[in-house]
Amino acid sequence: MKILLLIFLFALSLQAKEQTICFAGGCFWGVEKHFENLKGVKSAVSGYAGGNFANPSYKKILNYRYDTPKGVVNYAETVKVVYDDSKISTKDLIKSFWELHDPTQKNRQGNDRGNNYRSEIFYTTPEQKDIAIQTKVEYQKLLSKAGFGKIVTKIEPLKHFYKAEEYHQDYLKKHPNGYCPNHATGVKFTAEKHKTISSLGGKEIVVIDAKDCPFCKKFKKDVLNGYRGNVPLRVAKSYEIKGFKLKTKLNATPTILFIVNGKELFAHRGYWSAKEFYKALGYFKLGKGSEAFNVAFAKGTDSRFCKRYDKFKHTGDGVFIDTLSGDVLFDTKDRFNSGTGWLSFYKAVGDSVIYKEDNSFGMHRTEIIAKKSGIHLGHVFDRADGRKRFCINATVLEFVPRGKRR
Repeated sequence: MKILLLIFLFALSLQAKEQTICFAGGCFWGVEKHFENLKGVKSAVSGYAGGNFANPSYKKILNYRYDTPKGVVNYAETVKVVYDDSKISTKDLIKSFWELHDPTQKNRQGNDRGNNYRSEIFYTTPEQKDIAIQTKVEYQKLLSKAGFGKIVTKIEPLKHFYKAEEYHQDYLKKHPNGYCPNHATGVKFTAEKHKTISSLGGKEIVVIDAKDCPFCKKFKKDVLNGYRGNVPLRVAKSYEIKGFKLKTKLNATPTILFIVNGKELFAHRGYWSAKEFYKALGYFKLGKGSEAFNVAFAKGTDSRFCKRYDKFKHTGDGVFIDTLSGDVLFDTKDRFNSGTGWLSFYKAVGDSVIYKEDNSFGMHRTEIIAKKSGIHLGHVFDRADGRKRFCINATVLEFVPRGKRR
């Protein structure tokens, strides 16, 4: 009997540590992603709360987001958070809510507009209510000091929570080619020391990312980890950017900024594949109408004995790299003078290139493509001596002396 009592008390103590609270802070996709990545959060579920009609659906709440019939209160896109308060305190949880969005925006977050995107806390215990009110007062002081307006967030008890349609659950995980919304003010309860980055001058790329952004992680894995190009590329948080002249709002991650002398030339918000990134980089570095861009992306061919060929045909010892990715493609040890007017090599370095059948212009050839950037390099032909001749366009290469590889 004593053992059963102890088991019961232990189970009761575990249950007491588990609490539920609901947060509405704009589109629930990003809010859900934020909370499910916090240590101590057991689950984060997208749904609807704060309305007064039965069986809400995504379609219904969108219909009521600007205009509701008399007596009808629309629902907010809400995330129900179940957490272990022995691992994350209620205060820390609520503080993270204030910091993840802009609570001074009424019925909107960024470009998402409507009463379903309102900011609201739905508490389930008196303690949660008290902490929500207390932290709201604290955060208002910090926001006011930073130049923001009045907090419009409602704080009310949770009456009903309706789970959203299944396709909304873990939406950002299911759609890895999008972007993560970022509506944070940058104001923190505890001031953080962080780096700032300013213009390097000339051409550069700055990638804006955020903690726990799945699209940032995928872009880093698919593109950034393999980038060795000589256009400087840096990764930073939105609040670390100083002194740049930007046209694009930094409220989504990743955002890829192409900058010249501190001024944005163009930008892209969201995930990019390597193919998409390198085509944009080609436009940025080479110029869309240039011979090199035409070779790289329209399968063009250098003129015979072009200036770049003359520059590269008798270099010292070293390697030739992809002008965009910086990947090593060919070695001077394998270079030979074919007399054709194009750079010629017996082979490529390792598995740095891809071979593709090319039957254009009535010919049967094998095209050579840079594996990392996907740009067209030239063609490979059989020689009478049984060896290969890699016929390569010089305009899409750069030379690096041996031992000076970046």
